[in-house]
This record gives sequence, structure tokens and C-alpha cells, in this order.
Amino acid sequence: MSNAPLNNGRRRFLTATTAVVGGLGAAAVAVPFIKSWNPSEKAKAAGAPVEVDIGKLEEGQMVRVEWRGKPVWVVRRAQTVVEGLKAIDGQLRDPSSGEEQQPTYAQNAYRSIKPEYFVAVGICTHLGCSPTYLPDSFSEQVQGVKSGFFCPCHGSKFDMAGRVFQGVPAPLNLVVPKHMYLSDTRILIGVDEEGEA
Repeated sequence: MSNAPLNNGRRRFLTATTAVVGGLGAAAVAVPFIKSWNPSEKAKAAGAPVEVDIGKLEEGQMVRVEWRGKPVWVVRRAQTVVEGLKAIDGQLRDPSSGEEQQPTYAQNAYRSIKPEYFVAVGICTHLGCSPTYLPDSFSEQVQGVKSGFFCPCHGSKFDMAGRVFQGVPAPLNLVVPKHMYLSDTRILIGVDEEGEA
């Protein structure tokens, strides 16, 4: 046992310093650990809304974008195509879009906000293949229909509103994602006016 006098002030200082350094060390370890629970920037970007410029899209043309790892189509339909959509209702499985494959604002004959533009997830509702857009030669696949979407995997057919024809493997219409118009030439895919994703 030492005969040196006790220095309580020094002991308190060393105890406090050790506690502070230990706390800083714990925080230095905890911050990266807690940050690792958050989604990565890549994951955030994959689910983020996608803005599409449709200003140069001509009648009959389609632009493809990726949203949440899925292909999304934006098609500019000709007025004759829009007018002809109701004429084929008898050939379709769900012509009035009773199944919830679209937001309520797209639950109409055009399955869109504006009849001229059609926005859909480009994945067949049968087994997840990506159908082919046939703007002019669809009549070879479906009698009396000039344009639409054909899935080469198992032969599913969809009209220009993404509605599935009867007698094909696909059980449902193509999915219409939530979207909104930022202007006459810009569409935001992934959210709508209510801000919902």
C-alpha cells in the first residue's frame, strides 16, 4: 500500500475523461451501424418517381423508361385508336377495368388520365414476360384490331389500353402505375396528385 496522499480531483478528472472517450467511441461505432439499416442510395433511386418528357412523342410512338426495376411504357395514341377502343369491348376479358390494375383516375375506357397518352407497366400479367408493341401489324395476331401489345412467351394479347383479350393465358389487364402530369409535356411516374407512391 502506497503512502501517497489521495488526489480526488485527479481521480474524478480521469473518470470523466474515460467516460467521455468511451461515449465518443460508442457513438463512432453506432452511427455507421444505424446508417446501415437505412436503404442505400441505389435502393432509394430504384423506387423514386421517374419523370418522362413526352414533348417530342408523335402519334403511334412509344417511349420506354425504367421505374422500380420494371419497364414502363408511355404511348401516344392516334385519335382513331382512341375512338376505336370501345368497338372491341366484346373481345376483351375485362373491358371496363373492374379488376384493380390501375388507379381510380385511370379506370375508364382509355385507362389513362388523358385519352391520347397511355402509361403502363410493360410486364405481361401471365408470367412476367415483356410484351411487344405492335403499332401497325397487330391485325395479324387479333382479327380486326390494328395495334396493341403481343406477348411472344405464351401468346397473350392486349389492346391499346392494355386490356387483355379473351382466350389468352394472361388473366388481367396490364398494370397502370400511379402517375401525374407536371405539364403538357412532362409526366411523373410513381406518384399521383395526392402524393401517394
